[in-house]
Amino acid sequence: MTVRANPSPASARPAARSARARRRAGGVGVHVFLMAVSLAFLAPLLLAVYASLRPYEETSAHGYFSLPRHLSLDHYRQAFSDSGMTKYFVNTLLIAVPGVLVTLFLASFVAFALARLELRGGIVLLMLFTAGNLLPQQVIVTPLYVLFNRIPLPYWMSDSMTMFDSYWAVVVVQIGFQIGFCVFVLAHFMRTLPREILEAAVVDGAGVWTRYRRITLPLCRPALAALGTLQFTWMYNDFLWALVFVSDGDKLPITSALNNLRGQFFTDYNLLAAGSVIVALPTLVVFLLLQRHFIAGLTLGAGKG
Repeated sequence: MTVRANPSPASARPAARSARARRRAGGVGVHVFLMAVSLAFLAPLLLAVYASLRPYEETSAHGYFSLPRHLSLDHYRQAFSDSGMTKYFVNTLLIAVPGVLVTLFLASFVAFALARLELRGGIVLLMLFTAGNLLPQQVIVTPLYVLFNRIPLPYWMSDSMTMFDSYWAVVVVQIGFQIGFCVFVLAHFMRTLPREILEAAVVDGAGVWTRYRRITLPLCRPALAALGTLQFTWMYNDFLWALVFVSDGDKLPITSALNNLRGQFFTDYNLLAAGSVIVALPTLVVFLLLQRHFIAGLTLGAGKG
């Protein structure tokens, strides 16, 4: 019988140090890669901010990547006043805020029913909601255009007396296209919640509405905040549906305000960059306000089997 000698502690130390060195080198490589990717995504934004602070004559003579000779906020003041952004900001809020609230409200209802009430055919229904997100939006532009021109509305809801050329058309389309994704995310999130909590509530006599409003929704706050941030960003930045269903220029959202900064024969791209930065600020503010809940919604349940 052969007895194998254990390696001495002195011989094991170099191997341990070598393993730690490899792990440290791997960690440094990952951080360098992530920093490079982050800079690649931030480069257009940083260039836009840099260009918006410089006069167009300076960048035209020396290039956008030259050192600055004069920096000012004049382009921001001019962009805000010349484009009439206040009106367009209000128009966007009239579309995005109701769209986000109604989408999350309806999606949470459906997700609760699919995840917690064990409906017959729930998996098929969830697949249908998910498949709706795969439908290209451009496919139904013409049918919706014809339909909204034929749906009557009272004058106090739409001065065109139809859904066309009204905020209602854009809000309804946004809800219809976004609700499937929200149902998919919330349904899977609700399945990770402890089932014992709802079972205890049933034993205490809680009805379906109580289980939904007082138990499930508070536990889903991180997921709702994350979805709310994403939905607001998507609806805020959307331009297609407003361009198709709104003909009155005074009703267009903020994304169309940038067209007012383009001249007929000449475009000051530094001024346009300042307008783009102003337009992007609300989404940045929303993310910063909901950052903690957004990150919690993305990571909660990541370690569960």
